[in-house]
Amino acid sequence: MARSHGGVPVTTTSTSLRFALIVTAASGFLDAYTFVSRGGVFANAQTGNVIFLAIELSRTQWSAAADHLWPLLAFVVGVVIANVIKSGRAERHVHRPIRWSVAAQAAILAVVGFVPDTVPNALVTVPIAFIASLQFALFRTIGDLNFIAVAMTGNLMRFTDAGFAALVDRDPAGRRAVRVYSAVIAVFALGALAGAAATETIGVRAAWIPAAVLAATLIIFLIDERAE
Repeated sequence: MARSHGGVPVTTTSTSLRFALIVTAASGFLDAYTFVSRGGVFANAQTGNVIFLAIELSRTQWSAAADHLWPLLAFVVGVVIANVIKSGRAERHVHRPIRWSVAAQAAILAVVGFVPDTVPNALVTVPIAFIASLQFALFRTIGDLNFIAVAMTGNLMRFTDAGFAALVDRDPAGRRAVRVYSAVIAVFALGALAGAAATETIGVRAAWIPAAVLAATLIIFLIDERAE
């Protein structure tokens, strides 16, 4: 998590640009993966699930409504766990909980890659929603800039705000923010492109790719630890 020294934010592994770009690329990959292979669902962002839940409730389609309720509940549970980690309470029981959360996300995706597309989609979209909630709640800053790894609406708004500040107000911080947010949006799109292509090629096993990517981020933690 980000720390501060004399009021100035200190960038740690989980708040570095390289880590953010890796996690964001994996998120873009997963959105394309679930859309292509799991019934046209975007499992990362939950706005769609809220809308579809309301629609199915209005039609009294209780079973269909439940299909959209479970990912929402999984997302809530993930945010609660993320808050326990951020509060420091998890460190009483688990050493380096951020790393363990990343390892757990990679492990879940590895299992998802074994789940055939003949089973109900909820068996995959629910755990992926849980992963998305951890990424959303745990990894929200790049240095002193806020960002969202699992959805681009907020990042696009911040990119536009920063562009205005850079071009109109001649703000150097705005120019830096433009570079950061443009990189975030670009890698999300590239991740989605890779996710769609991989899923069309190897099917549900494509989930193993973001699993390997997230597992590889653990190496970054080890490298940074030795460099300190």
